[in-house]
Parts: sequence; C-alpha cells; structure tokens
Amino acid sequence: MNRPLLFLDVDGPLNPYAAQKERRPAGYSTIRVALEPGRPLRVWLHPDHGRALLALGYDLCWATTWMGAANRWIAPVIGLPELPYVDFTGALFAERPDGVHWKTARIVAHAEGRPFAWVDDEQSPADDTFVAAHHPAPALLHHVDPRLGLREPDFEALAEFGTSLGT
Repeated sequence: MNRPLLFLDVDGPLNPYAAQKERRPAGYSTIRVALEPGRPLRVWLHPDHGRALLALGYDLCWATTWMGAANRWIAPVIGLPELPYVDFTGALFAERPDGVHWKTARIVAHAEGRPFAWVDDEQSPADDTFVAAHHPAPALLHHVDPRLGLREPDFEALAEFGTSLGT
C-alpha cells in the first residue's frame, strides 16, 4: 500500500507569518528570501519541523504558492529533501463562486485517489465538502493557526490520521 500524502503549505504552517512582526516565535530562525528583486521577504522557520514531518510516515508534497521555490528556500533550512509540488500555475488566487479554496481542486487531482492530509491556514468547510464529494479516499484538512505555525498538537493530529489509515 502507498503511504498517504501530506500536502504542505509554507506560509502559515511552516512560516507563522501572522505572529507579531517584532517577535519571532521561540525556536524559529529568520531567513530573508528574494523571490522578487528588491523585495526581500522575512520568513520564520523552525529547524526541527523537517525531521518531525519526515517521521510521520507520509509522502510529503508542497502545496504552496512557493511551488518549486520551496525546495530552494524552505526545504534546506528545515531539513527536508527536495519534494514534489502541486503546480498551481493558472490557479493562483482564483476565486470560486462556491467558496472552495483555489488550491483544493488541484490538490485533489494531484492526490489521484490516495489518502492525504493537507496542512494550511486557509481551508474552510467548503473545502471539506468539495474533498468529500470529489475524493474517494480518506482525507484530513488540518487548519494551522498562522500566528503559531505547526505545533505539537498538529503533529499529533497528523500522526493519528496516518495511524487510522494503517500506516
């Protein structure tokens, strides 16, 4: 049996961008990323998150606006190998009349019927409904507070979901 997928958003779960600007969360490191010339972006990352994510028993996949750039800027800082990513080209920030997040349909398509968990700070009940209607396998849409980032209870919820699948 294939391991379940774990779709990872960067901003919110890994980078608690909504924390107070002058107060880096304990245990996090600051990096400056130049995604656009002249506009460095401050990113807070926890160096233990990669090891903790790898220990969960999922196949990891980026599900972020960073797409492939997450392999250059995020993965090395937190100790992850290069990961596949969901290609959101053409879908970035596109609003849907049904309220489903612009990432959701692409994530479901990328999963190709495999069980998955998705950590993000922007899911809503509309996404749960969409996934239930369009994805045949178990799925966990796990909301992470963007002021706090991934914490121990989040890792516990992901581990519990994985265990419920027999992984």
